[in-house]
Amino acid sequence: MKPAALRKETCQLLDELSMEGHDLDAKVRHLLKGEYMRRLGRYRYTDRILSTKYGMDFDEFVARRIVEEKGYSWEVESDDMSWETAIDGIKTMERKLKELGELDHHAQAG
Repeated sequence: MKPAALRKETCQLLDELSMEGHDLDAKVRHLLKGEYMRRLGRYRYTDRILSTKYGMDFDEFVARRIVEEKGYSWEVESDDMSWETAIDGIKTMERKLKELGELDHHAQAG
C-alpha cells in the first residue's frame, strides 16, 4: 500500500509534536504505538470485566459452554461475542506492537 501524500496542515501538526529530531516516519510510528496501546487497553479491560462477571477466563467460558448453559440468552451471547473480539484484539495488538518495535529497532540501526 503506497501512502497518500499528507496535507500541508497535517504536516504542520506533525511538526508541532514535541519529538525533535524525529522524521515523519518515526512520528507516525509513535502515533501508531499510542493507538495500538489504547486499543490493547480497551480489549484488556473488556477481558477483565467479563472474567470477573463470569468468574473464569474466556477459554473456560467456551469449554464449559456457558452460552448453551445459560439458554442462549441475548446478554450471554453478546458477552461471548464481545469477549471473543477482545481476546482476538489483544493478540492482534500485541503482534502489531511487536512488529512496530521491530520497525523502530531497524530504523534506529539503519
